[in-house]
Amino acid sequence: MRRFFVEQIPSQGKNLIINGAEAGHITRVLRMAPGAHILLMDERGALCEAVIVSAGRREVDVHILRALAPPLPSPIEITLCQALLKAAAMDFTIQKASELGAHKILPFSSQRTVVRLNRDGHAAKTRHWREIAVHASKQSGRTRPPVVNPPSSLADLAEQWKDEKALKLILWEDEHTQNFKDLLRGSDPWRKVVGIIGPEGGFSGDEVEKLRQAGFRSVTLGRRILRAETAALALLAILQYEWGDMGNTA
Repeated sequence: MRRFFVEQIPSQGKNLIINGAEAGHITRVLRMAPGAHILLMDERGALCEAVIVSAGRREVDVHILRALAPPLPSPIEITLCQALLKAAAMDFTIQKASELGAHKILPFSSQRTVVRLNRDGHAAKTRHWREIAVHASKQSGRTRPPVVNPPSSLADLAEQWKDEKALKLILWEDEHTQNFKDLLRGSDPWRKVVGIIGPEGGFSGDEVEKLRQAGFRSVTLGRRILRAETAALALLAILQYEWGDMGNTA
């Protein structure tokens, strides 16, 4: 059954009006008609089966049939802090990070960030990224999409996470001592992990030092120099494989 996100699912036996982009997707894209069964998910992570009662161009009326048990969340809460990338690369990163179970995605600007957005650009891009996250979450069976914040600065991120109890990591191409694999396998699993990925030009030494002062640890993935979007997905996949739910069928 097709999945759709709504703000809040009512109790069994009640009706719900779906509007906005999800209604358009049901009627204009998928051309679903009354009688079709769908799955609904909401911001709390609830999941239910519903049937379409009526379908207009702007509104779809559905009847809630039964609540369903949502899949178990990943045992690890991963926050991906991603430096702003060019449009296609950033969209790709948001999409795949959502599929791989990122809990939060925090875009930011740094010294070597090429992409610069004004305040209006921040709002428009954030809406766009959130739509990508929702669609990717539906496709991958997540019951709720990741939180996608408006872009901030690297300094703001360092301050935000300074006192948080979490494993805080920087993937840095100039780190030659601490290997990511050795760090994970030599440590008990953390419940929360924050990973910071730099822009196409990487981080400066000064930036890495400021992040270290905020409790971040620089690690290397090995001898290969990865593109920023590749590094982000490698980080998520490795964490989910080692400490998360990758391979878990429950």
